[in-house]
Amino acid sequence: INRKIQSHIKRFFDLFTSSFLLFLSLPILLTCAILIFLEDKGPIFYSQLRTGLKGKVFRIYKLRTMKLNAESSGPKWATKKDKRITKVGNILRKSRIDEIPQLWNVIKNDMSLIGPRPERPEIENNLINDIPEFRLRHNVIPGLSGWAQVNYFYASTLSETEMKLSFDLFYIKNYSLLLDLI
Repeated sequence: INRKIQSHIKRFFDLFTSSFLLFLSLPILLTCAILIFLEDKGPIFYSQLRTGLKGKVFRIYKLRTMKLNAESSGPKWATKKDKRITKVGNILRKSRIDEIPQLWNVIKNDMSLIGPRPERPEIENNLINDIPEFRLRHNVIPGLSGWAQVNYFYASTLSETEMKLSFDLFYIKNYSLLLDLI
């Protein structure tokens, strides 16, 4: 199957699966929303700008897992025992439930279910300066999950990011519906 047909099949699969999963997860989202609000009376959702296909910037949505004003001193990578993460947020992050609202980004076609995770423009600009090949990730639509997420742990250093990038580049080079299913 050529790449154009594969991309149409992938889009149909993304749209159908994301809509179905979002509908199924509504009770979970409602429960999480209540818990987030009860913990600190702050907003339920959090959004960030991310860089996607062809360098287009879009807004990503998540359940809020950090304390209010957690990034008042500027954007930073989250670390393993990050003190900015709330108690409820810690559970949501470990279970990845905080990512469920990104299914809306998949429906809007800002993201796919599978592809390189989109990065924040502020962080990405630094990474492109240090790792020029990092911008090759813009050749495919970013994903909710991807080859790098499945095969490598959370990167919080430049060397870990370079290693994770190698998985993203493998995915981009070998993109197929079969690889997405794997």
